[in-house]
Amino acid sequence: MYQLSFDLDSFIAKYWHKQPTVIKHGITNFIDPISPEELAGLAMEEEVDSRFVTNKDGHWRAQHGPLPESLFSQLEESHWQLIVQACNHWHLGAAELVAPFNALPQWLFDDLMVCYSAPQGGVGPHIDQYDVFIIQGSGKRRWRVGAADEGQYQESIQGALRQIEGFDAIIDEVLEPGDILYIPPGFPHEGNTIEPSMSYSMGFRSPKEQELLSHFADYVLAKEKGDVHLHNPQMQTQHNHGEILRSDLTLLTQMLQSALKSKQDIENFLALNLSQSRHQLDIVEPEEIVSQEQVYAHLEALGHVLKVSGLRALYHANDENHVFINGEEFSVAEPAFAPILCDQASITLYSYSIESPSWIALLTRLVNLGYWYLD
Repeated sequence: MYQLSFDLDSFIAKYWHKQPTVIKHGITNFIDPISPEELAGLAMEEEVDSRFVTNKDGHWRAQHGPLPESLFSQLEESHWQLIVQACNHWHLGAAELVAPFNALPQWLFDDLMVCYSAPQGGVGPHIDQYDVFIIQGSGKRRWRVGAADEGQYQESIQGALRQIEGFDAIIDEVLEPGDILYIPPGFPHEGNTIEPSMSYSMGFRSPKEQELLSHFADYVLAKEKGDVHLHNPQMQTQHNHGEILRSDLTLLTQMLQSALKSKQDIENFLALNLSQSRHQLDIVEPEEIVSQEQVYAHLEALGHVLKVSGLRALYHANDENHVFINGEEFSVAEPAFAPILCDQASITLYSYSIESPSWIALLTRLVNLGYWYLD
């Protein structure tokens, strides 16, 4: 198991959304959870989001996966990087890197991106709009981080890569195995590989306001809410028929605002929306329907029921009767079910009474959806 060598509470108070920093030996005795060969294997899979970036002779090129096997038989010795997004969804060893950060909100965690870089490989100077902890694995990489973006940086498009032209560094460090670089949103950064290197980026991404508004509109339509027209029995004739009267603007504004009046609707929409992963999950429904008796017997025999890696399962204090999983809402018979499902990756005989029919029924439903599986 991986453990942080620093106090996460103190770190958040001092650095989160405030300033970048390097934590030397942030994870002690670090060992790569995945090999370069395994990473290449994932990059060849259709379901996995991957990229191969080269920068030979100053020419940047990004090739998106699935990557052909032939690519890996003719690699140059330098100036390339292999990137696999959401590696925690597909590789259980890599997923173990997520656990030390479990004190941060699950809904904020986006994915674990894993990179293998040849010497001088990278993606160039750029700015991201999310928080990231970059954990150095085997090898060494030099990282430079600039001051927060306040409009002073010039964007430079290099093919499929959005870069900036350059920046003055406020951090210039060589990372070695177990070192961690934290970068808040809006700080330019660039990594350059000194020797063949593995690195692991824990990304935390909050939704954009425009995303929430767009998705809330979809939610209103899906729930068939707001299916009303303006009702104005006091309407009068007007001299200028092209004018929208102040009174009409007020009524129409009130129509829009009424969609946001239900606190429960908003909170449940947010929970549904935040429970959806931005990356594909390894969800496989069982070939044959699993019965409640099978789940009961499996737990009784000291088996485990495991959550699919990367699956978001959320609940909130204002609705104890529901959990929100992968964009779906599920009723729970008892409030105690919610934290077990949402906070634990593994359910056992001791998680909750298997004598509870509603508990076994819910677990069985989730297993048949492929969200949990018997192990």
